[in-house]
Amino acid sequence: MAEHDISGKKVAFLLTDGVEQIELTSPWEAVKSAGGQPVLVSPKKGTVQGFDGMDKGETFTVDLDVADADASDFDALVLPGGVVNADFLRVDKNAQQFARAFFEAHKPVASICHGPWLLIEAGVVKGRDLTSYHTLATDLRNAGANWTDEEVVVDQGFVTSRNPDDLPAFNDKLVEEIAEGEHAGQHA
Repeated sequence: MAEHDISGKKVAFLLTDGVEQIELTSPWEAVKSAGGQPVLVSPKKGTVQGFDGMDKGETFTVDLDVADADASDFDALVLPGGVVNADFLRVDKNAQQFARAFFEAHKPVASICHGPWLLIEAGVVKGRDLTSYHTLATDLRNAGANWTDEEVVVDQGFVTSRNPDDLPAFNDKLVEEIAEGEHAGQHA
């Protein structure tokens, strides 16, 4: 991982039950290792259930209800994947608005695997270069995104990757974009 210091930067991790556990824990550790403060934001109170593929994994304590979250309190947003997690989030109006607010404020956003499903519903992928888990390609293209099958794609502070195998590159670019801060080209 490249050496970037993000001390003092607060990073929202938006997720719910069904999150692909490694897509939460690996970027979370990358943010902490670089000096950042990760915060678990969710539409669910209490804890969320992580998964390792189809198997239940650990549970994670929610720090903040998405209905009470304000993007202006954070420096960046991370959207881990997991089919169930992404499917629940994409129909949650508070999650949609929270994610959209990061794009409107030109703040870094990183999304892996099925995470971009929420961004379709938030209306922020049109004209953007990105990648995701391959099963989302048609959905993203239909929403106007420029989808490619690459390990990591960065578009003006917007970082995307395909799956857990891409986590080293995803984490590196995530921390780099947080260190760079706001991007004028980032838009909703």
